[in-house]
Amino acid sequence: MQAAAPLLKDVFGFDAFRPGQEEIVSSVSAGENVLAIMPTGGGKSLCFQLPALMRDGVTVVISPLIALMRDQVRSLQEAGVGAGALTSGNTPEETDAVWEGLEAGTLKLLYMAPERLAAGSVTSMLKRVGVSMIAVDEAHCVSQWGHDFRPDYLRIGELRRTLDVPLAAFTATADSETRDEIIQKLFDGTPPRAFLHGFDRPNIHLAFMAKNKPRDQILNFAAARKGQSGIVYCGTRAKTEGIARALNEAGQKAIHYHGGMEAEDRRIAERRFQQEDGLIVCATVAFGMGVDKPDIRWVAHADLPKSIEAYYQEIGRAGRDGAPAETLTLFGADDIRLRRSQIDEGLAPPERRAADHARLNALLGLAEALSCRRKTLLSYFEESEVTCGRCDLCDTPADVFDGTTAVRKALSAILRTEEWFGAGHLIDILLGVETDKVRARNHTDLPTFGVGKEYDRRQWQAVFRQMMGHDLIRPDPERHGALRMTDAALPILRDEAKIELRRDSIKAAGKTRRPAVKQMVSEEDAPLLSALKAKRRGLAEAAKVPAYIIFTDRTLIEMAETRPRDLDGMARVGGVGAKKLETYGRAFLDVINGASEEMHPTRRKLAGRDAGQVYDQLLQVQTELSRGSAGTDKPLSCSASLLAKVAQLRNADATAITRLLGDRRADRFGPAFLDVLRDAG
Repeated sequence: MQAAAPLLKDVFGFDAFRPGQEEIVSSVSAGENVLAIMPTGGGKSLCFQLPALMRDGVTVVISPLIALMRDQVRSLQEAGVGAGALTSGNTPEETDAVWEGLEAGTLKLLYMAPERLAAGSVTSMLKRVGVSMIAVDEAHCVSQWGHDFRPDYLRIGELRRTLDVPLAAFTATADSETRDEIIQKLFDGTPPRAFLHGFDRPNIHLAFMAKNKPRDQILNFAAARKGQSGIVYCGTRAKTEGIARALNEAGQKAIHYHGGMEAEDRRIAERRFQQEDGLIVCATVAFGMGVDKPDIRWVAHADLPKSIEAYYQEIGRAGRDGAPAETLTLFGADDIRLRRSQIDEGLAPPERRAADHARLNALLGLAEALSCRRKTLLSYFEESEVTCGRCDLCDTPADVFDGTTAVRKALSAILRTEEWFGAGHLIDILLGVETDKVRARNHTDLPTFGVGKEYDRRQWQAVFRQMMGHDLIRPDPERHGALRMTDAALPILRDEAKIELRRDSIKAAGKTRRPAVKQMVSEEDAPLLSALKAKRRGLAEAAKVPAYIIFTDRTLIEMAETRPRDLDGMARVGGVGAKKLETYGRAFLDVINGASEEMHPTRRKLAGRDAGQVYDQLLQVQTELSRGSAGTDKPLSCSASLLAKVAQLRNADATAITRLLGDRRADRFGPAFLDVLRDAG
């Protein structure tokens, strides 16, 4: 069996394991049955990919989505590993290549969707090709009580027994109940070697905000992060299209994605998001587990997710490269009503509905938290040792007040109207508003009529929303959404318990801050990072692969900060393995050394601005055309100040370029410079 350390460096380009990886790799490579719970972005895939290279035979990887499999296969092949996938999305040539690799014994990892296990011939094929291990990605999909249940995952246990090989299961989303179900379904109840490496993603900033003009809130959040890849999760298909349209009108690059689109349109959207820098996708949860783009810098929820597990998994798509990432989740009373009604009106048995309400309660507790959100989130996953400083409530502590009196007044109004009315009518009673509906039911005679005039209507709406968030009241589907009290409300109504609320009326919540964009590198290194990204983009487009397949943002950042001078130095950069060093090392060294030598004070003034990226692309084009398109002309170039002027041109045409550059330089560089400017526009 091969040693781990040389493979880790030569194939994957890492000098050391991330926390927790080494002991999992050791256990998996030794042939133990393993269940590993690791946070998204914690390096789960390496924990089965590396042992697959260390062991003899083929490792079968069961993975839930084609896009996820294809991305991992491409990354492995780029690193020189024999890997392939048998999916319905394969071309005949791809499938033939997989079979040839299996027959020749050169394929080390074979990816398959769980649905493929339904074919009886698959098991005999796997026996024949010498499978020595099964790896299960997203193992929580085996849980029938979970949020991503995939029925065909139930076939994996039988496959393990038939092949009589070790199995390693990985997931980032599993509470204790789900972990027990994974052990029962995949390991026949015999506990495997378990690794629980925590759920914390310290690089992700957590934030929630009450809805107030939610489209504007999303647009403002995206505007502060212009040029960064992001996802906006929406509750409806129509909203994905509307927000994407609004983002484009605001000068962003955005697309929509939902299950109602044609399959080819969805594939085009997935491909664009994987390959284009700075693209935003507005999506329903149909844009799910297949998202494996490491440099997503932010995730926003325009509507409340359906559970705390769904929330955790969806925000986990940000910052998989370990660099800082941000989240924002909007929520309102209508979201809570919708989620409650979806549970109550579903066909699940009573015990399942109760569990779903509990999961929603955990998410609402996070939304209405009065202190550190990370502590609230991780306590749900049974983690008690939490260090934060990366959430909105740690940034700005909540302004709380004793809301017991207000809540008791609201509960009294609900009780005295026999739990038959929604928040609008109840607020009319509390404010003493004599509407036709109030008069017709003699609610002007209630003791609670007019007792709530210390708050206005919007403040009462915020009180009712927080009461729903604390699960003191729920909409009753049998009474057309009328609010009814839960058992948790009774101690407050009886003055046996108190409750604190946030002083965040809808009006206050609408004061959306525009935080400054967090730069990924220092101002000094920003120009070089832009040049490295331009080089990566050109190579990725030529190879028709996502940019991160060449190098991740994290690797480029390290290049920009350390500025290696030769291949020895480049080899020490994280993520640069032997194959990538051979393929791309010289090209990126040329960018680094060229950028260092050609840097000009004029260029430094453009650091962090759109024109800076345009400048770097112009510089690259100029380098390529310095001796003409054929490479035989006399050398010609533009000064740094002249390039900066070109980079800042708006609506440029051939006349403007000629006027700025002069005839000779315009003839040499004009058309190519215009192409750069048009693409940037």
